[in-house]
Amino acid sequence: MSLTSAATLATLDRTGPRRITDLAAVEGVTQPAMTTLVRVMEESGLVERRGDASDKRVTLVCLTKAGASYVRTRRQAGVHAFERLIGELTGDEVEALVAALPALKHLAELESQDREGPKQ
Repeated sequence: MSLTSAATLATLDRTGPRRITDLAAVEGVTQPAMTTLVRVMEESGLVERRGDASDKRVTLVCLTKAGASYVRTRRQAGVHAFERLIGELTGDEVEALVAALPALKHLAELESQDREGPKQ
C-alpha cells in the first residue's frame, strides 16, 4: 500500500467521511489522483462512497470495517516496533525521550491541524 493510501485511510479514521476534493487537499494530491486512489481502495474493500444526508449532490468517502481494521492493525504494528526499539535504549536515553514527549505531542497536533486544513 502506498503512503498516500495509508495516510488517506488514517485521515478518514481520524476525521470521518470526507469529500474526494477535501481528501485530495489534505493529502496534497490532485483531485483526479485521489479519485483513482479512492477507486482502488474501494475495489479493495477499504472504503466506500455514500451520499451526504445534508447535500444530496455530494458523495462522501467512508472507511469500511475492513479499512478501519487495517488502520488499527497498522497502528498497532507501529506501537510494537517502537516498544521494541525503546527497549534497546539506555536509561538516560529513555529519560530524554520521556522529557521530549510534551513537545512531540504538540508537534503531532500541529501537523494534524495542518493536514486537516480549516474546519468546515
